[in-house]
Amino acid sequence: MTTIGERLIDALTARDVEVIFGIPGVHTIELYRGLAQSRIRLVTPRHEQGAGFMADGYARVSAKPGVSLMITGPGLTNTLTPMAQSRADSISTLTISGVNASPSLGKGLGFLHELPNQHQLVQSVALTSAHVVNISDLDAALDSVFAPFSKGRPGPTHLQIPLDVAGQDACNLSPPKSPMRPIARSQDIADTAARLTQADRVVILAGGGAKAAANEIQILAEMLDAPVVLTVNGRGIMHKHALCVPASPSLQSVRALINQADIVLALGTELGPTDYDMYSTGDMPRRDHMIRVDICDRQLSRHPVAQAVHAAVHPFVCDLIMQLGGSKDRRDGRARAESTRQAAWDEIGASYRNYVEILNAMRDAVPNALFVGDSTQAIYAGNLYYDHDRVSGWFNAATGYGALGYAIPASIGAAVAAPDARVLCLIGDGGAQFSLPEIMTAVDEEVPIVFVIWNNRGYGEIATSMIADGVTPVGCDPTPPSFDHTAASFGMAYQCCDATAQAVVDALKRLPTDRPAMLEISIPSMPIL
Repeated sequence: MTTIGERLIDALTARDVEVIFGIPGVHTIELYRGLAQSRIRLVTPRHEQGAGFMADGYARVSAKPGVSLMITGPGLTNTLTPMAQSRADSISTLTISGVNASPSLGKGLGFLHELPNQHQLVQSVALTSAHVVNISDLDAALDSVFAPFSKGRPGPTHLQIPLDVAGQDACNLSPPKSPMRPIARSQDIADTAARLTQADRVVILAGGGAKAAANEIQILAEMLDAPVVLTVNGRGIMHKHALCVPASPSLQSVRALINQADIVLALGTELGPTDYDMYSTGDMPRRDHMIRVDICDRQLSRHPVAQAVHAAVHPFVCDLIMQLGGSKDRRDGRARAESTRQAAWDEIGASYRNYVEILNAMRDAVPNALFVGDSTQAIYAGNLYYDHDRVSGWFNAATGYGALGYAIPASIGAAVAAPDARVLCLIGDGGAQFSLPEIMTAVDEEVPIVFVIWNNRGYGEIATSMIADGVTPVGCDPTPPSFDHTAASFGMAYQCCDATAQAVVDALKRLPTDRPAMLEISIPSMPIL
């Protein structure tokens, strides 16, 4: 007999799934039945939330869906936060779970891991949630949860299989379907080319949806002599290029560049406030001169623009380059980009400039590495202004959903996706304590991650915000562990240094490059009044 659980593993293999992140449980035993005999690698986290974040980090680096396997009830609810982070950042993740036996669902009989309506709960976060009622449903369910990864805006999906169905005899499955991404109409391409040709001062906005077109965007930018403003998830595109502006459009200097353009070409960017209004002023860059290209038609309807194009960015940019045919004589793009970079650098202030100088030194000391971050001061600084040297090599949870504890497990997922790359996990002492046990997964997997812990012995950003609002800080000084002893308990090399660029680089050089290690950067404690 071949069970549905075994067929599920076969179907995932056919869809090029190579890794699953999951913790076995009594409610998923049948779903694990075919795993040991398959080509799929299982990575075991220490908490289901860690599995979800690992899947997210894996997806961002591999450009494949990150898959996690959860038990019924608490296993699944523990992954709702990672699913929400993936949804906010348009990351392809699939959560597969069990659910209690079909006859018991919704009846409140007190079964182990019972929820009033697990399917409905997940539907509030996932793009789609498929429930397998019987054997014949598996084909259609798999197609439905994989469809968003190749058509429309990506995000988290969910598949649940009841306990009484998972062990049943299964029929053969059909080959997987591959929905096509939307392609721009020829008229849209022609109209865009005409507008751009007539404009003298063009600016390009490149978001996370533009990463696959990084090389083509550089060609286009040079043709148009257009500065390219990168959102957080677009960092790494056009590294060190004279037209690159690796600074947040929340900064007034970058907004001025956008507002003073004749035409703005917005490629694969949500235009959301965590990128464009980080300071919550209620003000956004103007959009009445914007041509917006996005894979999601619902996104296009949310903000009125001069022209909306429903298309995937990569084929659109390729077609646009062909339509333009050549460069127009424009000469001030590099000067506009340079003056914006300098103004943005001045605008972020001395404290953040110090953090960015440390990030620059780390990048140059460990070239082509993956920098995976949490909500901490260094990441806030980098999100405002930082130029990374690898596409998809700078990402964090300080935008979008903003989940603390993201960086440690997400860096593990990233390392699994790119085994030849070094990974620097950038996290504060507060955020680290959300997911510190996951470091043992990195030890098990022997992945080359440096866990860089910026230790100010508390929630410094929150304390600062409370003081600024006239609130006496409370709850902002949780005692961190002794990280040197923590590293020793994990069997890892450890270094500690001050928050200067040279000290950090020297400490990195003393750490091994082929296995996990920990670097603690000591920051003066925030005074709690």
